[in-house]
Amino acid sequence: MDWQEFGQWGRRVADWAQDYHLTVAERPVRAQTRPGEILNALPETPPEEPQDLIDVFADFERIVMPGITHWQHPRFFAYFPSNAAPPSVLAEFLVSAIAPQCMLWQTSPAATEMETRMMDWLRQAVGLPDGFAGVIQDSASTATLAAVLTMRERALGWNGNAEGLAGKAPLRVYASSEVHTSIDRAIWISGIGQENLVRIPIRGENRGMDPAALDAAIRADKAAGMVPVGVILCVGGTGTGATDPVAQVMELAERHGLYTHVDAAWAGSAMICPEFRDLWAGVEQADSVVLNPHKWLGVQFDCSAHFLRNPDELVRTLAISPEYLKTHGAEGIVNYSEWSIPLGRRFRALKIWFLIRAYGLEGLRARIRNHVAWSRALHDRVAAMPGFQIVTPPMWSLWTFRFAPEGAGDPDALNLALVNAINDDGRIYLTQTRVDGKLAIRFQVGQFDTTEADVMMAGDVIAEIAAGLRP
Repeated sequence: MDWQEFGQWGRRVADWAQDYHLTVAERPVRAQTRPGEILNALPETPPEEPQDLIDVFADFERIVMPGITHWQHPRFFAYFPSNAAPPSVLAEFLVSAIAPQCMLWQTSPAATEMETRMMDWLRQAVGLPDGFAGVIQDSASTATLAAVLTMRERALGWNGNAEGLAGKAPLRVYASSEVHTSIDRAIWISGIGQENLVRIPIRGENRGMDPAALDAAIRADKAAGMVPVGVILCVGGTGTGATDPVAQVMELAERHGLYTHVDAAWAGSAMICPEFRDLWAGVEQADSVVLNPHKWLGVQFDCSAHFLRNPDELVRTLAISPEYLKTHGAEGIVNYSEWSIPLGRRFRALKIWFLIRAYGLEGLRARIRNHVAWSRALHDRVAAMPGFQIVTPPMWSLWTFRFAPEGAGDPDALNLALVNAINDDGRIYLTQTRVDGKLAIRFQVGQFDTTEADVMMAGDVIAEIAAGLRP
């Protein structure tokens, strides 16, 4: 294939994409293939000679598509959404076509300067104050790792990268049991070690960390000769939407001189609606905040917004500048590769620009408000259904429930059977979690094109399939 043929195939792929999104609701949400089925359909050896793209595309539809779980399905209620609004897809198409590597200002000034502006648009949209600066990371996991490395370096007087951790007192990081497992990985990779991630007990309906227990843990570690370095908070945790008491934790962290990182990967997008911001009141005191526009906001993966109160600390931790990466003769520029763990960077800001201009903040707010309202309406309906129990109440559009009819046996086995039967049915897709050690079923609304009818249909499916499992 050459560029002379590209236009024809580009139009064909665009038509296919449009048809896919218009008809995706007719497909089962979760892939119905068995393990190994796709692998065994692919030749064991690569072709030696060119193959016609007609055949390649036919095999894409025959082999690949049956093994796709449809994250853009309007009845995808599992995990958190990974959306792909049409303007964002178009922007990504353009980025793929021009294929820039945006590691430095000089390697694509438009990418760097648009990233600066788009991150400030997002800062304003979610209500963070002036003074915060932002960078686009690939995922919240990377942003969290960058934050952990920064808190480590600050606590070590910026000598950790040079000297390592050998022979030093243990560094301690504090978080509740509700934070994402990406925090554990960041602790591993940073060299701090799993044993030094201190789990703070939770309390209250929001399942946030207990500030008194946090204070006691920090004091005990200091008395034992350990070095507290930072606190990681969650706002909208993955399992139940758990949210820490941000303002109280920030006050404690400041008193003890600790770096703070707020993981609001999913729920942070909801902060474009001012009425939801009370749940992260105090966030303006954080050193680092991450939210994912590629979840609830409509930008497709990957695009994670990492905000910093003092970006110089991040740059001091990550920047390395050999001669071949220097830009001479240009003053006041930003090289975002110095704010990121990878050197290479994609032009992610373009899809934020397309998205916000195409819908406006009010259009995006309307979607999020609808998702919250529809999810809470279904919560009320399930709460009234015989044999069902609400385990955790709605946090934005996420809540959990359990099927526990009278006379049922092992409740964990029953609920696992229920969620598996629902997903095998194909009309909706849910996932499970554990709450205080017991299995519960998660429900969240966030797919960009879902409707109220889709959400209400989920209630019908849950009731219908549960009826077949009653004792």
